[in-house]
Amino acid sequence: MTKNRTSMADIASHAGVSTATVSRVFNGVGQVSAETRRRVLTAIDELGYDRPAPEGTPDTPTIGIIVPELTNPIFASFTHHIQEEVSRAGGICLICSQTPGATSEFDYLSSLVERKIDGLIFVSGRHADLLADLSPYANLAERGIPFVTINGARPEVPAPDFSTGDALGIRAAVTHLLELGHSRMALLSGRTHIVPALRKAEAFTQIMAEMLGDHCPIIEETFYTYEAAAARTHALIERGVSAIIAGSDLQALGAIRTISSAGLSVPDDISVIGFDDSFLMSHLNPALTTIHQPVQSIVTSAVRSLFEALATTTHLATHADYVFSPDLIVRGSTARAR
Repeated sequence: MTKNRTSMADIASHAGVSTATVSRVFNGVGQVSAETRRRVLTAIDELGYDRPAPEGTPDTPTIGIIVPELTNPIFASFTHHIQEEVSRAGGICLICSQTPGATSEFDYLSSLVERKIDGLIFVSGRHADLLADLSPYANLAERGIPFVTINGARPEVPAPDFSTGDALGIRAAVTHLLELGHSRMALLSGRTHIVPALRKAEAFTQIMAEMLGDHCPIIEETFYTYEAAAARTHALIERGVSAIIAGSDLQALGAIRTISSAGLSVPDDISVIGFDDSFLMSHLNPALTTIHQPVQSIVTSAVRSLFEALATTTHLATHADYVFSPDLIVRGSTARAR
């Protein structure tokens, strides 16, 4: 960027600060609050100027973020908010996306440890798999590298976990459908060796028994993908369900496609509820009724916990579960049962 008066004024106006504040950010002199600096940097990015360099110092903590594939919008949302919170806390992110068939979570982990990573955040990873080898997490704790997990860790993982309340979300969904007169409902969710899917299935079984006396409710396990859910929905239509609670928004969209291709209507023939409230779900036709994951609250707490450990040299080597309440967002994909 050419630091002329016009560009400084543009940035200052866009950020709602003085040109003197913009100058202090660029030159690294004087006191500027972290929030004001963030606003100035945001304005620089949005206006297409080059940021001042260097931003980091040898003391800037580097945080490894290991997430599943980013084609699922909920994982993209978690990643975006984590990067934002880590940056606000004064750190730099290295983001690793674990795509099936490509680099594995533990391959990434080995590489990050070799590069002297300061801390780690795992999102919906192997920590949540009841069949997974957990020794790499134990090794992290032994090395004194602080880490946190997001969305469902096994109790043996020596770190705090920050999760959406899956059972609370399923209870809200079932209650909503019961109020609409549905009794023949099904859960279409992930495979139950994954902690969040297991929590959903256990909650659905318990709630259906409590509210309807149904001790063997319809539960269809599959992958958390559009295609897998679309394929499994044929069986649910054949079983005559009037409502489907999906374990993710992508699964809900797959279910809706199959319902529509069968000549049926959502919600007139079958109501559908998603889980996540990811980007654009409110803009569908019909707009998706879904369980809203409190992504921002989860991420803020997880990042704060990690940076407190970095500041105090506490290694977080004890498991703890922090559960965040989701909200039911009622839109157009649910209606009264016929």
